[in-house]
Amino acid sequence: MIKKLIRHGNSSAIVIDKPIMELLNIDSGTPLEMTTDGKNIIISPVKSGNRLNRLGKSLDKINTRHKSTLEKLAE
Repeated sequence: MIKKLIRHGNSSAIVIDKPIMELLNIDSGTPLEMTTDGKNIIISPVKSGNRLNRLGKSLDKINTRHKSTLEKLAE
């Protein structure tokens, strides 16, 4: 996909198409982090600490419920 920058006041902007936003599970209120590797612009959703905590709790629950099965799979 090729995009062009558009004027936005005294700045430039890039429009992110809806299918990409849905794929990344973001909306217009999602904070984004912009970095570069010197050649490319990398735009990523900011990872929420709350989201990571929920993931950790879910993994703990799975490990508790399926401990013996996971141990057998690890052998």
